[in-house]
Amino acid sequence: MANPKNQEKSGFSDLRRAARLSIAPMMDWTDRRCRMFHRLLSRETLLYTEMVTAPALVRGGALHLLEFSPEEHPVALQLGGSDPKELAAAAKFGADAGYDEININCGCPSDRVQSGAFGAILMQTPDLVADCVGEMRAAVDVEVTVKCRIGVDEQEPRDILPVFLEKIRDAGCRRVTIHARKAWLKGLSPKENRDIPPLDYDLVHEMKAAFGDMHISINGGIDSLEQAQELLAKGLDGVMIGRAAYHQPVDILSAADPVIFGTGAVISAEQAVRAMLPFIEDELQNGARLNQITRHMLGAFAGRPGARQWRRRLSEEANKPGAGPELVESTLNEVIQRAA
Repeated sequence: MANPKNQEKSGFSDLRRAARLSIAPMMDWTDRRCRMFHRLLSRETLLYTEMVTAPALVRGGALHLLEFSPEEHPVALQLGGSDPKELAAAAKFGADAGYDEININCGCPSDRVQSGAFGAILMQTPDLVADCVGEMRAAVDVEVTVKCRIGVDEQEPRDILPVFLEKIRDAGCRRVTIHARKAWLKGLSPKENRDIPPLDYDLVHEMKAAFGDMHISINGGIDSLEQAQELLAKGLDGVMIGRAAYHQPVDILSAADPVIFGTGAVISAEQAVRAMLPFIEDELQNGARLNQITRHMLGAFAGRPGARQWRRRLSEEANKPGAGPELVESTLNEVIQRAA
């Protein structure tokens, strides 16, 4: 686990800059191995963990869920929960582990999350979310942020969202990411909730105009770096990208530093894959299986010659006993030869 005493941590202003582009927290996807690959493609982009539930940390003692590599900074921990005291205790665990930011999930629509009285259902109780923000801010020195929807079920977003933002702002939250879709808690699956409710980017722009003192990022349906640039140019403070960054990581992240942040150079897929090899070796020595790492790298060559071969060989062979970094390196060489 990263030791916060041995690393330089980002200040709030640094995080606001990093949040110009962020990668969404995605269950079963944005684990620390995925984040390492993403970090090798972009030094600047803000990365998020999968959602970790506060009860798992506070009641279950599952502190291993907080493990990450120091190279991942800037990196934020997303928490799920609805009990202010418990979230504050979980936030303290996260801050002590070295995370740069603690984020509250007010956007996930899954049944499992609803049954725990957190996620998107919290859009119905802005006062409770404000209490959670207040307790967490009192417990930690790092920034506490919120990720939310524009509303749920029969709520009218233009009525509920300003109230929600005002409540959390008054509690001290100064940075929020808005998924520009409603969540339908009854009748739609989590997958359908990512696609079926219509996007309302205009409403998010309206919220930025109304809450000019808040750093507002937009999420939902963004699938290119060019689209991110357009949204930033229209006045939003940040853009969060989800599935596109996972499935086409190079398309989103390889040019993010020079294009979005004005630093560094474009990183190629080949460079990032080769840079992963020492990390892969270390992970295998610590008991990991190769496919636990390479499953997050299958989209490295999406849209390029050799992409199918890259996906097929890693999918078929990375789970075999004894599979190691030499499989990744030899497959990479095959892809390079094909492209020559």
